[in-house]
Amino acid sequence: MTTQPDLQATRVAKHYGAFRAVDELSFSVARGSFFSILGPSGCGKTTLLRMIAGFLEPDAGNIQIGGKAMNGVPPNRRPVNMVFQHLALFPMMNVGENVGYGLARRGVAKDETKLRVGEMLERVSLAGAQAKRVDQLSGGQKQRVAIARSLVLEPTLLLLDEPLGALDLKLREHMKIELKALQAAFGTTFVYITHDQSEALVLSDHVAVMNHGRFEQLGTPQQLYYEPQTPFVAGFVGANNRIAGVATQINGLEVSVTSAEGLVIPARAIGKVSRGDAVEAFVRPEVARLARSAAVLMDAGLPTFSARVDSLLFDGANSAVLLREAQSNTEFRIALPQTGEFADLAVGETVAFGFDAQRAVCFAG
Repeated sequence: MTTQPDLQATRVAKHYGAFRAVDELSFSVARGSFFSILGPSGCGKTTLLRMIAGFLEPDAGNIQIGGKAMNGVPPNRRPVNMVFQHLALFPMMNVGENVGYGLARRGVAKDETKLRVGEMLERVSLAGAQAKRVDQLSGGQKQRVAIARSLVLEPTLLLLDEPLGALDLKLREHMKIELKALQAAFGTTFVYITHDQSEALVLSDHVAVMNHGRFEQLGTPQQLYYEPQTPFVAGFVGANNRIAGVATQINGLEVSVTSAEGLVIPARAIGKVSRGDAVEAFVRPEVARLARSAAVLMDAGLPTFSARVDSLLFDGANSAVLLREAQSNTEFRIALPQTGEFADLAVGETVAFGFDAQRAVCFAG
C-alpha cells in the first residue's frame, strides 16, 4: 500500500503580470521526509513556500496537505508551521512562553501546555530552559526554540525559509547537523528552501533545483551531484570547471569537446548530442588527478594535459590549485589531494592533470 504524500502540488502557478514566478509546478513530498527547494534569488522558491503556507493564493493548480485540498484554506487553518530566517521570537516572553504560545492560542489547558513545552524543550536539548529570556540565548539555542515552538503544535509540514542564513559559518555548519537529527527524531515532514547548495545536499532526502519558476531537476543529493540532467544543475550544484565548445567527435556516449581556444577534452553525453553541436562540458575539481609526471596519468589510461600553476588556494581539507592548461590557456580548478604529496607545490610550476571521461558530463547547448 502506498502512503499518502504529506504534500502534493499539481500544476501550481503564480504570475505577476507577464512574469511567471511559479510556472505550473507538480511534485509530491513523502511523509516524514526532508525535502529541499534549492535555487538562486528570484527563482520562485519563496513564492512557492508562501503558497504552501497559505499566505499567497495560486493563480492555477492546487495544493494538498495531508491528503486534503488547501484551496481557499487560510494560513491559520492549515496543518503547517513556518520557521523564518529572522526567527520572530517574542522578546517580552521567556522561552517557555514562546514555545507554548501556539498552544495557549488554541486554548490548551495550562497544565498540559506546561507539560508539552517541557517535553519539547527536552527533545531539542534545552531541558529546563523555560524561564530563560530570549536575549540570554545563543544563536543556535534561539533556532531550536523557534523549531520547538513550531513542532509543539504537531504540524503535518514544517516549512523552513532560509532558517540558517543569519548564523555565522561555524554555527551554520553545527545547525545543519542538529536540524537533520531533529527531523529524523521527530519524523515531521520538513520542506526547506535555500540558495545554499551545501545545506540542501547535507540535509535532504530529496532536493528540487529551481530556476525561473520551474524545477530543473528533482532527485536525491547524490543524483543531482553525480548525474546532473541540465547545464544549470551541473553549474549550480557543487563546483565545476565549465568548458564551452563544439562536439567534434562522438564515440558512443563519449564526446570530444573542442573549445574556441583549441582545448580538446572528452566527456560523457547527457541527453542527445550530435557532431557539430554547440556543447558545454563540466569537470568537477575533485574528479581530476594531479601529477608531477604525465607518465603517471598516461599509465592510468587518463587523457592527460600539461598546465602551469597559477594560484594555490589553501583551505585545509578543501584546498585547491588554479591551473592554466598549456596549449589553450584555459583555467582549471583542481582539488588538492590530502596526502601531503603537493604540500610544496609552487606558483609557476609545470604539472600534469587528467580525469576519467566518464566523470565529466556534456550537454548540447
